[in-house]
Amino acid sequence: MEIKIKEDARWAVIGYGSWATALAGLLTRNGNRINWYIRNRDVLEGLSTEGRNPKYINELEFDKNLLALYDDINEAVGSADVVLMSVPSAYLKAFLAPLTVSLQDKFIVSAIKGIVPGDYKTVAEYLHDSFGLCYRQIGIIAGPSHAEEVSRGKLSYLTVVCTDQENAGCIGLQLSSKNVHTSCSTDLYGAEYAAILKNIYAIAAGLAEGLGYGDNFKAVLVSACAKEMTRFIQESYPFERNTFDSAYLGDLLVTCYSTYSRNRRLGLLIGHGCTVKSALNEMTMIAEGYFASECIQHLNLRHNVFMPVADMVYNVLYKGASARQTMKALAASL
Repeated sequence: MEIKIKEDARWAVIGYGSWATALAGLLTRNGNRINWYIRNRDVLEGLSTEGRNPKYINELEFDKNLLALYDDINEAVGSADVVLMSVPSAYLKAFLAPLTVSLQDKFIVSAIKGIVPGDYKTVAEYLHDSFGLCYRQIGIIAGPSHAEEVSRGKLSYLTVVCTDQENAGCIGLQLSSKNVHTSCSTDLYGAEYAAILKNIYAIAAGLAEGLGYGDNFKAVLVSACAKEMTRFIQESYPFERNTFDSAYLGDLLVTCYSTYSRNRRLGLLIGHGCTVKSALNEMTMIAEGYFASECIQHLNLRHNVFMPVADMVYNVLYKGASARQTMKALAASL
């Protein structure tokens, strides 16, 4: 189905974490009244009474007149033209399980930077296969974009990815501000897989940091990650793309180096000596790279792309390999 987004389209937001909250803030600051589906009672009450999310990005204050808050996904989605999904990929199926309203006449925008575990599919692939949506009615929001900086007005750049440039431009207009610049792309496959892979590579960067490697090595490691990401995307889905663009390389760099990066933090904890289980338990937010690592291993059985960094991360996370020994072996091969 071909859907053209209008400037006065009604938006629904699915999710209540930091990235969902930051994006809801951009939409409302541009005057959009949004339907917001929130499963957490405390968050629902906080936004309803104080106009703030008490769990994530608490300093961001909303105009309550622009919020229609729901604990029923069907009520939130039913009257919406555009549905923005921003939940951890591991929980996407649980969030959508109560949905009975058809999505056939909606445009879906995914701000999810992960892969659907068990299904081994990107969000776009999952929506296409499970809900019968065509790729022309699915869009992606790509980074580099830490929610904390976007919500605090730090200069940020987003890439909106749609098969239709007009729809990408319309979405970008609703998310733009003096501090948020948006650009457009048509590379749905590449943008999604870049967002998935960069989380795996951020775990590798965190491991190196935690194990005591210096900046010189980390620069070489991240360079190898950039080459590996390009190799996987290009070999699995050839397309005229420039992986030096911010949606690819930029997002990789910020996720590998930023202190806001939860995937980097997971690697850092393991590098400091935590077991994988204890490191995951210590995380306050989902590290998408943990699930992505196993999924990419499964998918690469079909593509057979040379991915030594992703292999190293997988062996540490899932095979009980020594972080120190596997990183040492990788370093010797770079």
